[in-house]
Parts: sequence; C-alpha cells; structure tokens
Amino acid sequence: MNRLSTALAGLLMAASALVAGFAAQAREAYPSRAVTLVVPYPPGGSADILARAVGAELGKRLGQPVVIDNRGGAGTAIGTKIVAGAAPDGYTLLLGTVSSQAMNPAMNKVAYDSLTDFTAISPLASIPFVLVANPAAQIDSVAALIARAKAQPDGLSYASAGPGTSNHLAAELFASDAQVRLLHVPYKGSAPALNDVIAGVVPLMFDLQATTLPYLKSGKLKALAVTSRTRSSLLPDVPTLSESGLAGYEVSAWFGLFAPAGLPAPILEQLNAAVTNILETPDMVTRLRQLGAEPQSGDPISYGAYARRESVKWTEVVKRYGLAP
Repeated sequence: MNRLSTALAGLLMAASALVAGFAAQAREAYPSRAVTLVVPYPPGGSADILARAVGAELGKRLGQPVVIDNRGGAGTAIGTKIVAGAAPDGYTLLLGTVSSQAMNPAMNKVAYDSLTDFTAISPLASIPFVLVANPAAQIDSVAALIARAKAQPDGLSYASAGPGTSNHLAAELFASDAQVRLLHVPYKGSAPALNDVIAGVVPLMFDLQATTLPYLKSGKLKALAVTSRTRSSLLPDVPTLSESGLAGYEVSAWFGLFAPAGLPAPILEQLNAAVTNILETPDMVTRLRQLGAEPQSGDPISYGAYARRESVKWTEVVKRYGLAP
C-alpha cells in the first residue's frame, strides 16, 4: 500500500506539473484571438482616425486582428464604461482621451472611476484644437467673435461632441476667459457636430486640427485661432488664442491606450512595447503629423501618473469656472 500510494502521489504530482505547464503556456500565448479596441466616439472623428491607424499596426505586431468598436455617446461615457467593466485579459482595450479620462468625469456623473478602473498602457498622440467658424457666419477673428457675443448674449451657438467632452470644455473655458455667453449645442460625437457646422446649422466649434484641416483648405470652414501654446506648423498664419487676447489660454487633446484595471504585467509590457515601436516608426510619425497630431510614447507608470494629474487639473478647472451643468 505504501509503495502504491507513493506511486500514485508521484503520478498526481507529475500530472499537476503538466497541467500547470499547459496553463502557463496558455497564459503566455497572448493574444490567441482578436483584440477589441473600443473608441468612445462615432466613426469619422480624430479619435476614430487615430485608433484605426494605430490599431492596424498593433494587429500586425500582435499577430491577431485589432477590431475597432465605435461606442459613442454620453460624452465618451458609454464606451469608456464598457471597457471599465470588461475582463482585464488584454482583449478589450480603450482609446482613452482627455475627455474620457479627465474632463467628462470632472463635469458629469459617470459610471466609472477614471483613477481606479483602468490600467494606463501608453500615450499615443496630442492634437491642438482649432476654433472654426462657418464662413456664412461672417466672423473673421476672435475679436469679432467676442464683440458679437457680448452684443448678443447666448445669441451665438457652438457645437461639441457632447457634455464634458474636450471641445465642450475648450469652448466653455474660452467663454469664461472672454467673459461672454455662448449657447452649447451637444452632439453624440465630434463628426456629426462638425458636419452641422460645415452645413451652417451651428456657426462655431472647437474641433481638433486633424479633422478640420481638409475643410479649412477647401474653404468650407474658417480658422479663427488655435488652442496650443504656439502656432501650429500646419496652420502658421492662424494665431493662438493667447495671441488673440486670451493670455495663457491653452488646451490640447491627448489620446492614449488603456485597459481595465488589473491587466497582468506581461500583457501590459507586451502592449506598451508594441505601441512604442509603432509610434517610433518614421511612417507612423509622418502619417500622424500630416493629420495634425504629435506622436507621443512613454512607459505605463509615467503615463498613468500623467492621466491622474490631468484628472485633477480638469476637476479644478470645472470647479473654478463653475462649468458643471
């Protein structure tokens, strides 16, 4: 009996080691199926364009397709909530933005905690906004806009991707600094909002340089100012808002890759390395800069700290200017 028990115990130990080995191999074989990248905006906007560009290259490096899942609405809260509640296995990722991770939670009650519900993987890019007007509005400068807005409080409207989004807060910060009142017209994403500005339904919008450039070149929109600290190399004749009388005004949209909290370290390292490699390739750098975006890369710890600082910053801005609805 003792010999038999010893033999059985040995077999059980060997089987357990074999199962553990198979389990370890299974864990290491990430990814073994398609990865979903949730974009909390409708198709066609800057976030969508960036996600598709990076997602295609990420799929090549992972050896599995990266499927873009557009889940716009509620100022990015719908898509962001989906990722917050997903399994932290690396198969559901988020194209996070300053809106989803900092501005919207500062403005509205959202069903997620941007500080605790996510793992920051890597920054992707930063893009300045452009204050654009429909030419039919006959507003040729920031000074003219402010003068008309003061003469007609709430008489000028502006479009945004939704309450708490970056272009919404960019406009509200502008209105507060300029001491004017503008009428907010929210949409379910920047693409439909910009379409209505082009059509003349709404005269004004703060939209990202990446998506406004084609319409500025065609004359369908007029650029009044950029929101970056310095002039854009793609729009060198367009003044900054700081130059236009709002000293110190600066807002840019940032984009990054996030996963649900608790992402295993090996998968986190693999994804960060892949994204860093993508953003350092000359072709991707050129492509993003042509879109008006500045590529950014970094390690997960530094990027997570940056996202937390941005959350604190915009919470303070919302409180200081009384921007919450």
